[in-house]
Amino acid sequence: MKFMKLGSKPDAFQADGKCIRYVTSDLATDVTINVGEVKFYLHKFPLLSKSSRLRKLVLKASEECCDEINMVDFPGGPKAFEICAKFCYGMTVTLNAYNVVAACCAAEYLEMTEDVDRGNLIFKIEVFLNSSIFRSWKDSIIVLQTTKSVLPWSENLKIVGRCIDSIASKTSLDPAKITWSYTYNRKLSVSDKTAGDGMKFREKIVSVPKDWWVEDICELDIDLYKRVMTAVKSKGRMDGVAICEALKTYAVRWLPDSVDTLDSDVHSWRNKLLVETIVCLLPSDRGVGCSCSFLLKLLKVAILVGVDNSAKEDLLKRISLKLYEASVKDLLIPARPPQTTLYDIEMVLSIVKRYMMLSHDLDVAKNEMGCTDLVLGHGSLLSVGKLIDEYLEEIARDPNLSLASFIDLSQSVPEFARPVHDGLYKAIDTYLKEHLSLTKVERKKLCSLMDVKKLTMDASMHAAQNERLPLRVVVQVLFFEQVRSVAGVQRLRDTSHSTTNTDEESEKTAAEDCNSLEKQMSRIKIKEDAFQEKCELAKQSSKNSKSGIQLLPSRSRRMFDKLWGFGKGHADNRSSETSASSQSPTSMVPGDTKSSGSSSRNRRHSIS
Repeated sequence: MKFMKLGSKPDAFQADGKCIRYVTSDLATDVTINVGEVKFYLHKFPLLSKSSRLRKLVLKASEECCDEINMVDFPGGPKAFEICAKFCYGMTVTLNAYNVVAACCAAEYLEMTEDVDRGNLIFKIEVFLNSSIFRSWKDSIIVLQTTKSVLPWSENLKIVGRCIDSIASKTSLDPAKITWSYTYNRKLSVSDKTAGDGMKFREKIVSVPKDWWVEDICELDIDLYKRVMTAVKSKGRMDGVAICEALKTYAVRWLPDSVDTLDSDVHSWRNKLLVETIVCLLPSDRGVGCSCSFLLKLLKVAILVGVDNSAKEDLLKRISLKLYEASVKDLLIPARPPQTTLYDIEMVLSIVKRYMMLSHDLDVAKNEMGCTDLVLGHGSLLSVGKLIDEYLEEIARDPNLSLASFIDLSQSVPEFARPVHDGLYKAIDTYLKEHLSLTKVERKKLCSLMDVKKLTMDASMHAAQNERLPLRVVVQVLFFEQVRSVAGVQRLRDTSHSTTNTDEESEKTAAEDCNSLEKQMSRIKIKEDAFQEKCELAKQSSKNSKSGIQLLPSRSRRMFDKLWGFGKGHADNRSSETSASSQSPTSMVPGDTKSSGSSSRNRRHSIS
């Protein structure tokens, strides 16, 4: 810390209790000055030789026959006045970053200018500020913190503005040129390395980071911090990543962790101002800089403290651009009354819709302008699809989550962003497990979100034994698993033929296999149509008979085994009964149920 010593005489000021200060001297004091609650018994001559204002006040007191001079609202209080008085007496005074602002304001109040005496206090302080304080990073921050106690004097004297400019200028320096102790909380990592001749020297093993300054300015109050960050941004030399790191560090430093503390009446106004300030300081480039995780945490706090709609809208726009970076934990935004769910589903749905809209608009702009460096792309859409499926699985455990909300959020993701439906299947299974009161129609509607053709083999094996799924969905899973198996066998057969036959034989065999496969698939299609007609007849007959059509899991497996046993005489008749299950859940006849569904499910066991 820089300091400056003024005067050479020993300090002769003495105290008599807390409210009386006097100078020990052979001469009797002839003036009493009241500053706040403290009385100063001093001599006129040294004071009047340095202060123009004291001359006027002493003259006025003499005319009014008053023995004391009262100084109301003296900047810096008794301590600052004592510094000025000691300077007038020529006693030793030490100026430093903690008292120089108060001394400066007090000297201005007392009009201790060069017109009164050469080398007066105002001149000395100005030299100290320019030569030492504003050249020091740490001292500039300390001085800026002390300016608040002497407002508006420090503001009118431009001390606040000069400190802010000094700090902002130093943040944009090349980190390689920074040699001072650059933080209160972190030290440059160094090690002692012994050279061959036994001499020790300090070797810097970690370079100064670009955001070396962010922790230091966290000690500033929110209003001063806002002005410093505004000045840093106005310099135009700091990228968005460093700006966001500074804002994140400040938020962690001052925002409480407890939800109850955030929402309490004592700190509510302060926390609201803090969040709104951080939001307005976010970089103007919404596509880079702040992480989506930090923005979502900021949104959660903003909702809790009740910030203005404009601040929340700004956050939502920024989050929408970077949704692909988020995690499920980030999206778990607590719901507020009158919502009955655990989490704010509508907020997340709004973010997803914004993201999809922005993605579409950027795709259009990319096609029109030929841009290739846009933030959003196909890979980010796949990430969002996976994120929403994981989020659905998490919120599906909420007993108050309505089926309509689950479906709306699921359908907010386009089909091409969800190439595999394993995540969606897990979410649906979790919802069925936690909402046992769903009707058959609701379960069928829920499962219609899933395309069984897009399930992996592991998910298909689980779904085939899942007693919570409608029987029709299980049949579809079994059918498409058989289709996939036959296709795999056919590929192996084609590969085997291609490695053993000659070129001519390979071409002939491949053509025959393709023709055979086409005939088989067309035969399956015909049988699917026939089975649909039989289903209609079965529905009508089931009204007169309670027995209906019984489909046991073991029987279903035998049916599919026979379906693909080509060459057997009775296979064609059997395959027509099950081929209709290749239709997707949404294409099945609504309300079609089997009377023995409950008994068949008792034969299946869940492995979830």
